[in-house]
Amino acid sequence: MIVVDNADFRVERRPVPARHQLSLLPRIYVERGTKADWDLLHELHYKATNLGIGERYFRCVLDGETIGVGVMTVPKMLLSGRNEAMKHMRPNQSGRDTRLMNTHRAKWLNATSCTNSRVVLDTMFRGAGIAYRMQNLMMRMSGCRQIEFQSSMSKFNPFAAKAGIKFTRPKRSANYEKGLALFRRWFEAMPSDYTAIMAELDAMPEAVREKCIAELRKSYYSWSSMEKSGDNRMNGTKRVDGMAVGYLVKSIQQLTLASPLYGLYVNPDYDVAKRAATDLPARIPLLAFDNQPTDQPLRLDLLNA
Repeated sequence: MIVVDNADFRVERRPVPARHQLSLLPRIYVERGTKADWDLLHELHYKATNLGIGERYFRCVLDGETIGVGVMTVPKMLLSGRNEAMKHMRPNQSGRDTRLMNTHRAKWLNATSCTNSRVVLDTMFRGAGIAYRMQNLMMRMSGCRQIEFQSSMSKFNPFAAKAGIKFTRPKRSANYEKGLALFRRWFEAMPSDYTAIMAELDAMPEAVREKCIAELRKSYYSWSSMEKSGDNRMNGTKRVDGMAVGYLVKSIQQLTLASPLYGLYVNPDYDVAKRAATDLPARIPLLAFDNQPTDQPLRLDLLNA
């Protein structure tokens, strides 16, 4: 069927077989990457600003060109989704936690787990089944027993579920009501409209603007557990007081409106009895994903063949 046909271009819509695959898939591989790969594509990710700690990079390459990047980071010590998925890991049950228990929990998490912090694919290659295949293979190659995943986008794009990640039930942010009340008090714009909120801030009289920003800083510090844990725990309000206003607004929007799904992938290429990961190749064809279910070990015999 001809959609457009003129002097400039011609667009045809041709019938596609039910199981058609992108012809480039056999030429795509997953391997270890570097921060340079992330820098190449990070602006295409909706969370392009910050990364977690202990980054490990993986990349998806087509004929030597980076077309996708994934980042693994150190797991967070406290996650409500983890507490729901693994109730035995919930801290301070019945007030019985000791320093030894807390230390052991942290050591176990660091030794066995990592977080799939970012997955981003070049826009030219989206919609062809590359992202979920890449994500599954890089999680296997991480060498971790279990890989955690938090993503708001997974409510709309199921690529992580196709990669084998199992999710807990979505739930609204604990700061949702408080955040909406804060935005209603100071702004006419929708809480999700960053541009309109910043425009309102710029239009405020100086005294009102300073009062509003002070209130935003106070609320953000009060609600954010991240500002009171880890490396930030000794800073007090120093970091928040010096935070750029635009970043502050985005952070409050995130705390108020975001409801990231918590997911877990149990790595089938990790031998629990030996407490060691299977020795996988450093470079794996993308289509190796199709050789086995997501919860079964990688078919190295088919890979070698």
